[in-house]
Amino acid sequence: MEVGDLLTSAGINIAICVVLLTLYSILRKQPVNACVYFTRKLVLEPISGIGDLSCLTRFVPSAGWIAKAWQATDEEILAVGGVDAVAFMRIVVFSIRVFIIAAIIGLFLVLPVNYNGQGKHHKEIQLESLQAFAITHVKEGSKWFWIHFLALYLISCSACVLLYFEYKSITQLRLAHITGSPPSPSHFTVLVRGVPCSPDNSYSATVEQFFSTYYAESYLSHQIVYGASTIDKLVKDAEKIYRMLKTINPRYLDSSLPSFLPGGTTHSFMVLKHRALSTTSMDRLQPSQNKKEFPAAFVFFKTRYAALVAAQVLQSSNPMLWVTELAPEPHDVYWSNLSIPYKQVWFRKITTLIASVVFMFVFLVPVTLVQGLTQRKQLDNLASRFPCIEGILKQKFIHGVVAGYLPSVILMLFLYTVPPIMMLFSAMEGNVSRSQRKRSACIKVLYFMIWNVFFVNVISGSILRQLGAVSSVADIPTTLAKAVPNQATFFSTYILSSGWASLSCEIMQPFPLLCKFFRKFILRKNDEPSHYALTFPHHTEIPRLLLFVLIGFTYSIMAPTILPFLLIFFCLAFLVYRNQILNVYVPKYQSVGEFWPVVHNAIILTLLLMQVIGLGIFGLKKSPVASGFVIPLIVLTLLFNEYCRQRFSPVFKRRPAQILIELDQQDEQLGRKEEIHNQIRSAYFQNPIISFQLSINSEWSMSRFTSRHHGDEESSHGMQLLKPSRVSCCVGLPPRLHVKVVLQ
Repeated sequence: MEVGDLLTSAGINIAICVVLLTLYSILRKQPVNACVYFTRKLVLEPISGIGDLSCLTRFVPSAGWIAKAWQATDEEILAVGGVDAVAFMRIVVFSIRVFIIAAIIGLFLVLPVNYNGQGKHHKEIQLESLQAFAITHVKEGSKWFWIHFLALYLISCSACVLLYFEYKSITQLRLAHITGSPPSPSHFTVLVRGVPCSPDNSYSATVEQFFSTYYAESYLSHQIVYGASTIDKLVKDAEKIYRMLKTINPRYLDSSLPSFLPGGTTHSFMVLKHRALSTTSMDRLQPSQNKKEFPAAFVFFKTRYAALVAAQVLQSSNPMLWVTELAPEPHDVYWSNLSIPYKQVWFRKITTLIASVVFMFVFLVPVTLVQGLTQRKQLDNLASRFPCIEGILKQKFIHGVVAGYLPSVILMLFLYTVPPIMMLFSAMEGNVSRSQRKRSACIKVLYFMIWNVFFVNVISGSILRQLGAVSSVADIPTTLAKAVPNQATFFSTYILSSGWASLSCEIMQPFPLLCKFFRKFILRKNDEPSHYALTFPHHTEIPRLLLFVLIGFTYSIMAPTILPFLLIFFCLAFLVYRNQILNVYVPKYQSVGEFWPVVHNAIILTLLLMQVIGLGIFGLKKSPVASGFVIPLIVLTLLFNEYCRQRFSPVFKRRPAQILIELDQQDEQLGRKEEIHNQIRSAYFQNPIISFQLSINSEWSMSRFTSRHHGDEESSHGMQLLKPSRVSCCVGLPPRLHVKVVLQ
């Protein structure tokens, strides 16, 4: 590819970015789009000022959002998105810092050496091949390879130093979250799976008997996991009544429902008396109404340390029974997977692993198609087979679009199908929390993109021939050294299309925007902001960032021309992701930065790959001294990774007993233990939606339900569960609409 083709691709993507960012600056000012572009603020906190703009100002593009994103501090990001948001932004900050260093070294030291490596007369810049700026342009045995060797050491050492401080910072944030946040129910709760079946007792009675016997001093209570039952149907029917009442004029409603609504003359009502939705009261329901118990339960302990010990100890001689682990946060629980027998989990993991590998190889078809478009010979063959397009491909601009822009766009479109499929595989694995499912999907997508986007494109479609040339492990550096530099042009265009343009699409939120207009103007429905509430897509954005980090490190000494495009991408990502965290994404749960070890390991793998390719390049170019000194660098990188694994990684796997014991002692000194015990008993609900928010201004009444749910004085008259048989509604005048469901 020539420099002109690369500039064509850059011009197209710059134009797309400018247009989309301009549209975003206009659309975000329209009050009708507030539920799309200010979802978090509408859901979690009041927002003002959107409707105060004049008509003319609302349609004038502005860069105010850039200033707000730039001025936001890490403390604000932490308060809004938690540790997960800060940890994600640290990936971007780390990348900006390390690639500023790499760009300075590459552009001012390595690039002149590469360009003048052959000492030949050069063409004009726009007609020059990009290979003239790569390390392959340096002649064999050149004395200037010590520049590349020095650059390799400087970039590797800078990356390790910055990575160490980032790992240390995220670890401190995680520990500060444990000590500084209010008492979390997950710190006192253990998830038990593989409860043995007893012919005499139910699962609930078996759990109570086991922990009352072996943890008599620390055991508090438990909550068994149930399947679908009558109670689930009650909640669903109550939701249907609520949705129907929203569409009815309040003046037509009185204390009784119309006949055409559920609960009118066409339905008979059955009333269930229920004092508390606990495991003991569940057993008092009739057999037809009782839930099916599953061999899993949440066990609550009196102290954090007792829960920690119970979670880490082997409970029985059979490791497949009484399997314990610290419970995830209540909002993080993936309830549908708790019904999966623990004995099936290992089989599910193997099955999904095989399915992921098969999918990776099936994806070779579009990757091979994309690589065909980047090669001039393939385009010539295509023109010879289809004479009608031969004249079109001869045009310089069209050729630049087809060779420089179209391949990366096609690959990017195919890649959009990968995260949903990997998320499905992760759900099938049996993960018990949403954060574990997303973390598992993140790892799968990361490995998929490293293999299919990087290695398969590097091999350039001739997979069998290249793999056949590798007769031993020692040949891998040489094989990579031959193949990697040739794909620098493709990855330059890939950064432009999948990087710059995708960030513009991310901030535009085209899919929620289209859904919003379709529901409002086609279906004529007024949506609440909660309908558009999305959690941050870590499983898609983290692999994308890490893939660009891999590309940047790999080509930092081989083709430094890629670094400016990469640096612009990370700077734009810094602004876009901050804006999205502050305004759009709603954090529903916290993993407290548990994905950071995945990020650290991926960056270490990237550094090792860069060093191995450098080893092969120096050997291929007959520079044995430089090649020999790369081996100590590889060893030092492995030792650095092992130190970080020993120093920081355990904090992300287990909670420190010292901190938990100190927190338990503080609770006892302040007399908060009884209050905390009452809270953790009511933390984990399988059906948390009992009361409904009928307008943006109406208040969520879950707290009142929770207070009655566990034995307050108000619950002495009995908690009543709804069966769609008899409902009375008290409807007030707008702007607040109140629905009272009589449960007696």
